[in-house]
Amino acid sequence: MSEITEIKKPRTLKGLLSEENVKAQFALALPKHLNADRFARVAITALTRTPKLQECTPESFMKCLLDLSALGIEPDGRRAHLIPYGKECTLILDYKGIAELVMRSGTVSSIHAEKVCTNDIFSVNRGKIERHEVDYKSPRGEAYAYYVLITFKDGTEKSEVMTRDECDAIRKRSRAGNAGPWVTDFDEMAKKTVFRRASKWLPLSPEIQDVIRRDEETEFRNVTPTITKNELVNPFGQQAEIETIEAQTEEEAQ
Repeated sequence: MSEITEIKKPRTLKGLLSEENVKAQFALALPKHLNADRFARVAITALTRTPKLQECTPESFMKCLLDLSALGIEPDGRRAHLIPYGKECTLILDYKGIAELVMRSGTVSSIHAEKVCTNDIFSVNRGKIERHEVDYKSPRGEAYAYYVLITFKDGTEKSEVMTRDECDAIRKRSRAGNAGPWVTDFDEMAKKTVFRRASKWLPLSPEIQDVIRRDEETEFRNVTPTITKNELVNPFGQQAEIETIEAQTEEEAQ
């Protein structure tokens, strides 16, 4: 009598994210203000948005998600980017993601990052930004510089300014320089570059310093991404998709 052996289909990354034990791992790492089900749905949206991610190893993909869950940041394409490099899924934080972590430290009251365009009025004196005026009724022209202004709880400030050429030189060193957020979101990545330089002067906790250091090391490792320009999606158009999924889920629950 022959035995019938059940042939199990290999698990896809989408299927993995639907498993309760995987969600339980997210729940253990996530802070209280984030929900494991929503986190998994946002991760599924990231897979749909960037199909090449489905070719990455489950280990590298799950590591990125668990790292994000520990940080309390969703893989929404605005604060964090999941980029496929060969079979490896790699996490790159956005300026907004790092700024969010710094704001949670309790020592900073506000962080403002902005680009400076040719028709703006902008002046800096001894490292202090004295003036930046923008006429939003007229074309601003091309961006030629980026800056970050950090205000601490005690009222003191720290600012950093970099030219576009300086930011572009950093882009060329990045392994995501010709793909990923540097292509879809140059301004945001330039702001992150300026902020990362400024962060070296900030009294941050060792945990946040380690996150910034690891993010920098990850970005500048010499590996070529497998995603092409044509496969990229502007992350500012992605949030609507996430919100739509959320709305549908809430309607089903009702």
